[in-house]
Amino acid sequence: MRLFRPRPYVAAILISIPMRRRDLLWAAAGTACSRAPEVTRADSAPVAEELYLSDPSDRRAFVDWFTFLAEAMFARPADALPREVSDCAGLLRFCFVEALRRHDQVWARDLRLSRLPSAPPVQRFEYPRTTPRGARVFQSAPGEWAEFADARTLMRHNARFRTRRCDEAAAGDLMFFEQSANRLPFHAMVYLGASRWSAEAGPFVVYHTGPAGSGSGEMRRPALAELLRHPDPEWRPHEGNRNFLGVYRWNLISEES
Repeated sequence: MRLFRPRPYVAAILISIPMRRRDLLWAAAGTACSRAPEVTRADSAPVAEELYLSDPSDRRAFVDWFTFLAEAMFARPADALPREVSDCAGLLRFCFVEALRRHDQVWARDLRLSRLPSAPPVQRFEYPRTTPRGARVFQSAPGEWAEFADARTLMRHNARFRTRRCDEAAAGDLMFFEQSANRLPFHAMVYLGASRWSAEAGPFVVYHTGPAGSGSGEMRRPALAELLRHPDPEWRPHEGNRNFLGVYRWNLISEES
């Protein structure tokens, strides 16, 4: 799947420090948007109360870190991305767990980040030390948890449907598409809202294209207005497009418990 090419990016990202090893399961995340049966758009699983941020300050902190990290991945060349970020679902999983980690200097060095937001940390959880099931933070089915989830599973069991109007999306929300003719039909994007890294007019979305042909794919960050004018109508996030499944919000931060 090929959408927009990224624009030149000016943020400096340190690339000389080796990455630390992460969960081995994520290293094989190339099938994160794998084929799955058709789903009902509004059948999101109930929020798991033990993996939920009830404090509004924690929810805001998670969104700040999640969107910061998603846009930071756009700043990097494809060969400098973490191994986990190999497709759309890999980007979501990576930013989800990293937003819940302890954000100290060692963490920033290991992720090769040259700048950090001023956001406070999430207080309730520190991944994986105090999350209820350690590294298993993604619901794979009702009552079942895993370290890995593809795009369909993230939508169905880990996020809650909000709206089919993209102008009602908030920073940190997720936008899902289903292209049944594709080998990997489910695709996800992160709604950023305004950019934290650029003075360009937004709002923006960010995503990883996933592998295409012999290439590994790339990060892209189009303005929402660009996406709404996409030459292929199946990729336009509006109510009249049956391939657009809607705007979702992580169960972790959904206020509709």
